Amino acid sequence: MIKILIERHIMPGLEAEYEQAAREAMRASINARGFIAGESLCERHHPERRLLITQWRDLSAWKDWEHSPERERVMQHVLPLLTEEEDIRVFEHH
Repeated sequence: MIKILIERHIMPGLEAEYEQAAREAMRASINARGFIAGESLCERHHPERRLLITQWRDLSAWKDWEHSPERERVMQHVLPLLTEEEDIRVFEHH
């Protein structure tokens, strides 16, 4: 089992639009093979900074989702709202 941490920085004033787009992206990922769970956090005192934590069965399942046409479709609504590229990190249990 692995966890994927995705840090995003939203353009100021576009937080509501981001929330809608991010909810759609999370709904789409729920149906992905190997998806276990996910949560979205907002950094305290910095509403433009978000952290997504998703849990996947294995790295292969995440990679399949990361490069899927479905993720590409939903990310077309998220990426224009960001000030920089997502920072994606992979964590696993030792």
